[in-house]
Amino acid sequence: MRCIVILIYSHLSALSRALLARSPLRFCALALAFGVAGCVSMAPEAETPSVVAQLPATFDAAPEGQEPSQYTPQNWWRAFEDPVLDELVDQALRRNLDIAESAARLRQVSAQARLSRAALLPQATVSGNASDTSTPIDGLAFGNLAGGVPITRIDNQAYTLTLGASYELDLFGRARDDFRASQRDAIASAADLKTVQLSAAAETISAYFDYVDAARRIALTQQTIDVLQDRAERTEDRFERGLADSLELYQIRQDLRSTQSSLPQLRSGLAATRSRLALLVGAYPADLDGTLDQPLRPRLVFETVPAGLPIDILAQRPDVAAGYDRLEAARLRIGARRADRFPRLTLTPSIGTQGGSPGSAFDFANNWASSLVASITAPLFDGGRIKANIASARAQYDSAAAAYARSVLAAFGEVETALADYDQQRARYTLIAQQLAEARGSLDLQSRRYQAGTGGYLAYLDALRTLYAVETSLSSAARATALARLGVHRALGGDWAAQSAPEPLSMQPAQTPDKTDQGGAQ
Repeated sequence: MRCIVILIYSHLSALSRALLARSPLRFCALALAFGVAGCVSMAPEAETPSVVAQLPATFDAAPEGQEPSQYTPQNWWRAFEDPVLDELVDQALRRNLDIAESAARLRQVSAQARLSRAALLPQATVSGNASDTSTPIDGLAFGNLAGGVPITRIDNQAYTLTLGASYELDLFGRARDDFRASQRDAIASAADLKTVQLSAAAETISAYFDYVDAARRIALTQQTIDVLQDRAERTEDRFERGLADSLELYQIRQDLRSTQSSLPQLRSGLAATRSRLALLVGAYPADLDGTLDQPLRPRLVFETVPAGLPIDILAQRPDVAAGYDRLEAARLRIGARRADRFPRLTLTPSIGTQGGSPGSAFDFANNWASSLVASITAPLFDGGRIKANIASARAQYDSAAAAYARSVLAAFGEVETALADYDQQRARYTLIAQQLAEARGSLDLQSRRYQAGTGGYLAYLDALRTLYAVETSLSSAARATALARLGVHRALGGDWAAQSAPEPLSMQPAQTPDKTDQGGAQ
């Protein structure tokens, strides 16, 4: 291989010298032809991992009899008809700090892509020089007399203006493949930003339903405590009158203390959820007082989510799209590293003026000078660097292929799991809702019996306590159903909020403390 490179190098060098000497325009035309030929990429052909190629045609967990339809995920959470939730998600998409960090990372990768594009374009520079030299001529061979007058020194002034350029003809597509790979990295980074946006919105929705459930459970627990206190007081009265034994009294007191002890834990969980919500929307917990003090009444949604076809997740899921773009970037870098084995041809033209005074330096008509230099370099011995770089690029390609295949498998599994979970959570909610209807019927019966004098007040309190317990279970079931629906949308991906753009992070001058004020007088 090195012998072939040497042979090509010698022939191209001789040809370039001959053409440059005879006709610079002809040389440039030949160089342009080589540049057009350099549009060929040495990257391997695009391949698809077998796991992706074998993607099933349908989801097993899709509802039976449902025809695949278009999935429209934008602003899907508005179906809950909760203005508080809408406001929180909007704030998260605009002010979440993870989104701000990812957006900054996207700008950085995009700038790197523009930087790699510079290698495809000529580089031009302009320079100006002024020199004033004084050199002794003592001992010089041409003597030291001028018209009989001894000359001891030579003074010289020179002023130059030069416009130079340099352009590497990308004969084997090295710079072009590096640029296209950087473009793919930028596209993958944009998909990463969408993934972070999707995650921030999903975490905000999840935290909100956690908060709603926790607040509802606290209210029901407090109502249960009130019932148990009333029940305990009446049991104590009956015990003192000998109408109840000590076991009944101890049991009701234990129930009361157990329920009371759960209240601080619930309140702690509510505070933690509030802090989590604040972090997601880029605020402090106290900033949410006005928002979360409003009535929190999200409407439950039980309609099925049209999952579409499994092939859709390849385009809908931003993490899958990012995996594919990184696979393509790795493939293109293989071509760029392969091109490192071949010669590089560089043209360096320049034009300028030169004179002995500042005015003559601007006399373009008489003092112009030009040059055109063509250089070719080829690797002869590099200690195996190029070969190692190609092997490294190939390994990165294999790694990217495995990561892409894994993302497709994970996406398909998440959709299957989410669809099944949503179906089961809706069934569970329906059963608990039926149980709630029965608990209300029992309470109504005990209330009418007590008012009619045929039933006791304790039986009424027990029925009321049971109702609160079922309502607590129903609140948890509602949360689980909402989160299951969230899981389906999250698994399917898609552009949830196409018009949302993160706000730029506001910055303020740093407050540097005065060290002399710390710790008192020194």
